[in-house]
Amino acid sequence: MQYYRDGYRSGDPDLQPAAPEAVSRTGDIPAEVDVLIVGTGPAGTVLAAQLSEFPDITTRIVERRGEPLTRGHADGVACRTVEMFEAFGLADALLREAYWVNEVHFWGPCDDDRAKIVRTGWVQDTPPGLSEFPHVIVNQARMQHFLLQHAARSASRLEADYGVEFVTLTVHERDDHPVEVTLRRGDKEITVNANYVVGCDGARSKVRSAIGRELAGDAANHAWGVMDVLATTDFPDWRTKNVIQSAGKGSLLMIPREGGNMVRCYVDLGEIPAGDSTIRSTTAEQLAVTANAILHPYAIDVKQCAWSSVYEVGQRLADRFDDVTDDDDRIPHVFIAGDACHTHSAKAGQGMNVSMQDAFNLGWKLAAVLQGRSAPQLLRTYSGERQTVAADLIEFDKFWSAFIAQPTVDPQHPELGGVTSQQMQAEFARQGRYTAGLATTYTPSSLTGTDEHQDLARGFQIGTRFHSSPAVRVADAYRGELGHVHRADGRWRLYAFGDADGSALRELAQWLTDAAQSPIARFTAASADIDSVIDVRAVFHADHHDVDLGELPEILLPRSGSLGLQDWEKVWAVGADADIFAARGISDRGAVVIVRPDQYVAHVLPLDARDELTDFFGGFLLPVEAE
Repeated sequence: MQYYRDGYRSGDPDLQPAAPEAVSRTGDIPAEVDVLIVGTGPAGTVLAAQLSEFPDITTRIVERRGEPLTRGHADGVACRTVEMFEAFGLADALLREAYWVNEVHFWGPCDDDRAKIVRTGWVQDTPPGLSEFPHVIVNQARMQHFLLQHAARSASRLEADYGVEFVTLTVHERDDHPVEVTLRRGDKEITVNANYVVGCDGARSKVRSAIGRELAGDAANHAWGVMDVLATTDFPDWRTKNVIQSAGKGSLLMIPREGGNMVRCYVDLGEIPAGDSTIRSTTAEQLAVTANAILHPYAIDVKQCAWSSVYEVGQRLADRFDDVTDDDDRIPHVFIAGDACHTHSAKAGQGMNVSMQDAFNLGWKLAAVLQGRSAPQLLRTYSGERQTVAADLIEFDKFWSAFIAQPTVDPQHPELGGVTSQQMQAEFARQGRYTAGLATTYTPSSLTGTDEHQDLARGFQIGTRFHSSPAVRVADAYRGELGHVHRADGRWRLYAFGDADGSALRELAQWLTDAAQSPIARFTAASADIDSVIDVRAVFHADHHDVDLGELPEILLPRSGSLGLQDWEKVWAVGADADIFAARGISDRGAVVIVRPDQYVAHVLPLDARDELTDFFGGFLLPVEAE
């Protein structure tokens, strides 16, 4: 972490000095804003954290509740989400509090007495090598707190306005602040004009309704109860994740919570008639009775229920995530994210995670357009990319919800169907990549290249998230994850992996530094830091002792910040126990790996690519004018 770039200051380095713009914006919601975020759920808080990185962008976030969330409904945090939290500098705090899901245990009816359950097997929760981070469990309220605290401690000093309800909006045909929004605080209506509005206001989204979008889909007419309990028990696997199938009494999914004692229990309540809402009156006490029936011969004695609910499994999806249509060329000004545009069951553990990734996809695009680095057409890519991801999740969730709701096979009556414990165990293992949040692959577009050079870096698949791996920083011999240099600051990353002798890498770095046609020169203002748009990192295929920093071009030792200090953290190498070239299948010819601001691999090119490199960045960045 670098925190003296603009001069020495004492105190907490995570508390950024307030920008002058932030100081002038304190108080009531202004009449004009760049971005208005509606809702402080998972998507809204990620978007607020992302946009807080840009004090020159006027962002406000409003929440109809009178105070921050204290008890969250979601709790599963996928590996991919922890990777994203690392980009905000929040992963350490998250992991310190979290329950780490290491194994999944499976239980089914005993062969000798099917009224009892026995352990039938286990699998590792996340297959090895998928991520440097684990799958963890943290209360949704804490996740949102981390993100809101990050925004409040940023230079923007962005804080949520609570007790403010969204009423309606109108999009006018004007260039400046075209979205007129009506809000209500108590009995007072407030009018705000925004350049962009993002509805992160849940499944009953008023923003979605205001732009005429609807959620389409069906409920599965299968009910589940969920409760967070503090209990004593003789069940031996209380602190591991469990999938429990009983003989005729339903299924139970147990997920330990953070804090060492609390466990979340998903209790199968079976099929219900369409439209029957009486199941929603099921109490926590009734859920505990059902859970104990499933657990026989074990039992739980619930001392306290922190939260409980009953819901029906259902999957619904909006056809677009913005206020334009496919057949017009208008620029969207209103967006929806998270549950406002897709809903699904909790069984895959993806709802909160996919919602956060929606916002991470949108945030950097809004910043790029508002700061003039990209044309407004960039914003049309949000709905196309994320609606496809959500549609895939809906299909997966339909399969997964139906699969785990199946009864266990009765050996005496196999004709009744069902699933065995071994089949359940095998399916959990097979779906590991999806439930880790790593199944998203963006298809070729202006932001994602084609794969003709994929063989140069086989472990960095184009369209997927950048899969970090250890490397050694040359300046100080620090061994760390290369992907952790990626901050949520809106910049593109260009990782140049060296050829066998490093000559092609040095030539590329010199060209990026000096050539008028390089993407650095074309898309970075002369008055800005040289790495303010594209952050170039080099990884030499050599021991770090054999790389001479004094011989490298400026792009790899740039001077930046108000004091013009050198950045000593751009150059990396392999180590004795950290060969990133072998780990990620990088060719001896080296490779250029371009990574989007949201950590997805955008392109792989040869080190001698010149026109291709500049042309790719030219597909979404605007050339700077001479100063």
